[in-house]
Amino acid sequence: MNRAALFDVDGTLTDTNHLHVVSWWEALRQAGHEVPMHSVHGAIGLPGEDLLDHLLGEGRDRSDDDRLSAAHDTLYATWFDRLPAFDSAGELLGALARSGWKVVLVTSAKDRELSALRKAIDADEAITDTATSDDVEQGKPAPDPVRHALDLAGVPPERAVFVGDSVWDMKAAVRAGVTAVGLLCGGICRADLEEAGAGVVYRDPAELLAGLADSPFGRVAAG
Repeated sequence: MNRAALFDVDGTLTDTNHLHVVSWWEALRQAGHEVPMHSVHGAIGLPGEDLLDHLLGEGRDRSDDDRLSAAHDTLYATWFDRLPAFDSAGELLGALARSGWKVVLVTSAKDRELSALRKAIDADEAITDTATSDDVEQGKPAPDPVRHALDLAGVPPERAVFVGDSVWDMKAAVRAGVTAVGLLCGGICRADLEEAGAGVVYRDPAELLAGLADSPFGRVAAG
């Protein structure tokens, strides 16, 4: 039977969360918003509009949203030629693809940003498809992106595993009925990931790859 390995990208496969934190922090600062970096970090993984809702409140004046997002994008783009992948990220995707898994990226990144991230991971031959927030009405933590990824892979929820680094990833996976695996490398603590629905938590892609046979991927493959 077909099975799908669904992966968030920022903070999961690439060491880019803190670049997003600094870019959003500076974009907000330039617009007169003093938001602590730890608060920005907790919002990473949400689509841009939802991130701003989370940090500035839903009742704010939204007329500046496009300018804030553009400022973030411009600042973050300065890193495109040197975005770092986590150790063994590409090897993990390759191992799953060789074992018959359909690998689908589930991310808010698109266009040049997504191209830069895929270049950093260096495993294009292993990636079946990409589900972005532009493809659905609501981004994470809504289940829509995960369900869209399942549709792209053509598999039911019980034949999929979702790997992410944020509470938003875990909540989206659980709401879609998919087994959630958390990684600590994005900077979110184990307790928060488990409270959000992670069935198991690993340090990073390298640790998951080393224990792949005993992970949820092994259990789904054997089911």
